Amino acid sequence: MKDFSYAAIMGRKLDIMRNALGVDYGPFMTRPVSFDYEGLMGLVDYSIDEVRAIQRRHGVGNTPLLELRNITRLARATSPKGKGARIFVKDEAANPSGSYKARRASLSVHHAQACGYKGAVSATSGNYGAAVASQCAMRGMDAIVVQEVFDSRGIGQPEILEKGRKCDAYGAEVLQLSVGPELFYTFLRVLEETGYFNASLYTPFAIAGVEPLGYELVEQTTEMTGRAPDVVVCTHAGGGNLTGTARGLRKAGAADTQVVGASVDLSGLHMASDTDFNRKHFTTGHTGFGVPFATWPDRADVPRNAARVLRYMDRYVLVKQGEVFYMTEALAQLEGLERGPAGNTSLAAAFALAREMDEDQTIVVQETEYTGAGKHPTAQLTFARANGIAIRRGNPDEERPGQDVVIPERPEQIALRDFDLNRARASLIRKAAEQARQADPAWAADDVDVAFLAEETRLAPESVSRLLP
Repeated sequence: MKDFSYAAIMGRKLDIMRNALGVDYGPFMTRPVSFDYEGLMGLVDYSIDEVRAIQRRHGVGNTPLLELRNITRLARATSPKGKGARIFVKDEAANPSGSYKARRASLSVHHAQACGYKGAVSATSGNYGAAVASQCAMRGMDAIVVQEVFDSRGIGQPEILEKGRKCDAYGAEVLQLSVGPELFYTFLRVLEETGYFNASLYTPFAIAGVEPLGYELVEQTTEMTGRAPDVVVCTHAGGGNLTGTARGLRKAGAADTQVVGASVDLSGLHMASDTDFNRKHFTTGHTGFGVPFATWPDRADVPRNAARVLRYMDRYVLVKQGEVFYMTEALAQLEGLERGPAGNTSLAAAFALAREMDEDQTIVVQETEYTGAGKHPTAQLTFARANGIAIRRGNPDEERPGQDVVIPERPEQIALRDFDLNRARASLIRKAAEQARQADPAWAADDVDVAFLAEETRLAPESVSRLLP
């Protein structure tokens, strides 16, 4: 009888992943640190035009680019003379499942079906699970969503429960779990028992599926303004959103467009902690994902993560929970767009950033997502109060994650807090050396490793050598 204990499943994880992806990562893992990243991405045997055609056949992509004229006016009214860039938003809620993640799912599920898989499995807080379920439904395939939902009291966040209902609506089998290590164990066991495809967020197919989003941004902004955007703001969690968008921008020739990552500041809350799980009010796009995945992307559920943000991110900024709630209501009441929380993280950052930029510049918020009862600020703030979180108006800089949510009194209080990218780069380099020495205590970086880490961090090789422990 097969051993399905935790230790046994974890011991078989590489074999399970290989069978569930149909991809042999072995050729890319011959060295403890460096690997051929573009070679890994080259496993996607489709041009960007072919990816767009695949997505178009299944209702994905070609979403509208909307100018937020009233929010831009508000930014200019609170800015020094001549400041206040034009703010645009890519309305990804127009995708079939209501978020940009339909792009990641569309190419992944297309590839799964082409390889003969009968179904797909995703581990997610919900939006990606809904995207996989939607795309599987279009193709007559099975979908299983493994979702981390509850704390040890059996209480789930309204936003996560809302996303679980959406997965269920598309016909997926939804396995809802409590926070803890059983998520990855259950995910692996389901993959092994079903023989279904691992529709991971971090495969080359998932990242390549986002590239048309960046490409479309350039096409649409050029049509509306005469040139590519000056800045694109991407909500940053696991990194696939920003990585895929940035690669698409480059393929469209927008080499000078600045790519800014934005996360909600939940500093001090441990995302694997049961007691902290329901003291945060954003299930993604926060520092609990954004910082760890930036500094060590290979913590993902595949042997080598294709989402590697430090290769592409020009600036990383943090915003407060209260600021995102404020901008969520501003988007609805000033622009008539009720959209979910994740994209409004980028919108809060874009509003503050626009106030630093000139009036003739353009800034694009790269995504919106659908909203629903559980995603609405009222539900989230009611849930916060029930968990002992104080809700008040005031200066967002005074907000303490896990203790209170401070909603700005005035729009000019929305501000950016820069995360030091050099700190993130140094952390990645140290972690790479640590992992290599665990595998081989005699390991020492050679020119190949230094060149790889220079590409990973966008540092000069000499700087990498100085940072290596």
